Amino acid sequence: MRKGTSSSASIRYNGRMPSRISPSPDIAALAQNLGAGQRAALARAITLVESRRADHQAAARELVQALLPRTGHAIRVGITGSPGVGKSTTIDALGMYLIEQGHKVAVLAVDPSSARTGGSILGDKTRMEKLSQRPEAFIRPSPAAGSLGGVAEKTREALLLCEAAGFDVVIVETVGVGQSETAVAGMTDCFVLLQLPNAGDDLQAIKKGVVELADMVVFNKADIDPAAAELAAGQMRSALTMLHPASINWRPPVLKASAARSQGIAEFWRAVEDHHQTLAASGELTAKRRHQAVSWLWQLLDSGLRHRFREHPAINAALPELTRAVEEGVTTPAAAAQRLLVMMNRYF
Repeated sequence: MRKGTSSSASIRYNGRMPSRISPSPDIAALAQNLGAGQRAALARAITLVESRRADHQAAARELVQALLPRTGHAIRVGITGSPGVGKSTTIDALGMYLIEQGHKVAVLAVDPSSARTGGSILGDKTRMEKLSQRPEAFIRPSPAAGSLGGVAEKTREALLLCEAAGFDVVIVETVGVGQSETAVAGMTDCFVLLQLPNAGDDLQAIKKGVVELADMVVFNKADIDPAAAELAAGQMRSALTMLHPASINWRPPVLKASAARSQGIAEFWRAVEDHHQTLAASGELTAKRRHQAVSWLWQLLDSGLRHRFREHPAINAALPELTRAVEEGVTTPAAAAQRLLVMMNRYF
């Protein structure tokens, strides 16, 4: 099923995840069941980490901590690209190929949320028709829900849970591509940029800055116009020579594929494996994951402090007046922000 089509299998998300857990669960039992590879336990664990209830958040932290020794063994692949490039179709074809090779594949697919209603159509399972029917695969759609970076806020925890459940390949699909939607590169080992031949400005992707983060560039739908695909791939290879690669030990390859026809998928995965082996052999993979963990720490601190700031009664009382003053041009945003920060220092 093509992206954008509707299906009865899709779930309409209305700002909060469907409540499947009300009481705080037995963490030891949940960890044991998840470690045994029970898909229901994995789904329940991800729902737990996505919950906003304070007791659920505490339980989720305990669960992830308990499962941490079982994580880190999977190859983590991030796939990004503009809407319509065929991300879901590519993941469907890649996942089926990996299962044939004996792998277990988890897909964390992030759908955009409405800026007005917070709603999201979680239809990625319906766009991965073959993969969603395989017991060796686990597909979890989640809403972006206003999170920057094109990934859901709890995607990192979900990735660790998938690893603990025995999935040796975890694929993260982002909402789209752009300067604010490259956070997936900060949680995966191999960041793959999907492109289209004849997509307009040959330097558009470079202007967005995402190519510098890419470990691999794949031109999808190359079967539609092979000549155009070859031309675009050649232009991209030339452009990459002018950019600083994401790794000092790896030069990003430029590949062609047709996910709809399952062409080029084996070469796609071979490049991912080569990248993983190269980084592992040089020690860069370990260093990269350590850096990602520390970066994650600071992001959680930023998020937590922002939440405490906005929830404080004194800040809430002052915000409407200061917001109105900024809107009406009575005060500058910088002056209003400084007043709020002074209040924060007084109350925290």
